[in-house]
Amino acid sequence: MIVDKVRIIIKAGDGGNGAVSFRREKYVNAGGPDGGDGGNGGNVVFAADPGMRTLMDFRYHKKFRAENGENGRKKNMRGKTGADVVIRVPAGTVIIDKESGRVVADVRGTEEITVLRGGRGGKGNARFSTAVRQTPRFSTPGKKVQPREVILELKSIADVGLVGFPNVGKSTLLSSLTSAKPKIENYHFTTLAPNLGVVKSYDYDFILADIPGLIEGASEGAGLGHDFLRHIERTRMLAHVLDIAGSEGRDPLADYAAIRAELKNYSPQLAERPEIVVANKADLPGAEENLARFRAAYPEKEVFLVSAAAHTGLDELRVSMMKLLKTLPEEETIREDGVIEEWQMEDEELTFTVERGEDGILEANGSLIEQIFARINPDEIDSMRHFHKLLKDMGIIRALEKAGAKDGDTVRLNGEEFDYVE
Repeated sequence: MIVDKVRIIIKAGDGGNGAVSFRREKYVNAGGPDGGDGGNGGNVVFAADPGMRTLMDFRYHKKFRAENGENGRKKNMRGKTGADVVIRVPAGTVIIDKESGRVVADVRGTEEITVLRGGRGGKGNARFSTAVRQTPRFSTPGKKVQPREVILELKSIADVGLVGFPNVGKSTLLSSLTSAKPKIENYHFTTLAPNLGVVKSYDYDFILADIPGLIEGASEGAGLGHDFLRHIERTRMLAHVLDIAGSEGRDPLADYAAIRAELKNYSPQLAERPEIVVANKADLPGAEENLARFRAAYPEKEVFLVSAAAHTGLDELRVSMMKLLKTLPEEETIREDGVIEEWQMEDEELTFTVERGEDGILEANGSLIEQIFARINPDEIDSMRHFHKLLKDMGIIRALEKAGAKDGDTVRLNGEEFDYVE
């Protein structure tokens, strides 16, 4: 089966913790704090692999994790940054964050795309030394990053998509026009994965794709259904291949009408895509009669009579595709929303709110308080002094007083209860 839509779990590396350390050397008095910062966690990165055509590799390997950052060390040594995890996917893979439904990335070229950033490393105690607090015995932990579930959806990238019923000769036509080597057999079921090839000319090259065949009802999910239709959404033009000789016992006119109906039912925009008709198997009996019938039924269609197996009519077809493509706009990339953010960035606005809960206790909640909590160690008195200073400097204590907090009251900060002391 074709595998072109999967769900996987990705996790960036956690940031390393800052170190608590003091310089201790012979003949050096009052060396002071020298705890280094923790290293940043590794990122989750996606990259296009030209050797991959489906998402089959992700059927059983569904969890990917970047390396955590190392903890800080003494002598102001920063922890090592965690290694990125690079996930290779076929070109044309769209990455969607399952929770939000956002399109995170459209993996197309050779550039690596960061989808999930690793957590920042925590600060060592050397960072908190001041003239008043000369021996801080606390550091901050590294930022933890939660796993995320993402959807990988493959939408083949090609300039020209070959469409048509199974066994009409699309794979043979692809191999005759390009250097691609698809598996070609006389079977009555369809190719299960897109085959891509490059059509080369003196001054213009373009990508041709043998898109998996479809059957009636595909727009409603029958057969390969949406798996087929998804792959032609991004082509700039269609080459509709017909068995003009009717060698499989089917009427080429009925085949053409059926596929056009499926395209229209799936997407009216797709049905309006520029199209040429390739009347294949022209060297077989019945081809001329059926070609005359087709041209009478569809006089506005440009038809190319070819035999992919005998290599006849291919030069004219190749030149026509090239000329039409030169008049068409480049395929637009899918709108990307960018990196899935898992932590509050340093330059983002940090906020908080103060209100009374149902039990009458004043509550302060928000991203600013989360950041303050991340900087403290409740078991260290120096750290709690620093905590009180941050609450005061950031205006949280003033906001609590304004809301009616009095000496001895209980207040909640992001769910944690404290005694309010003036």
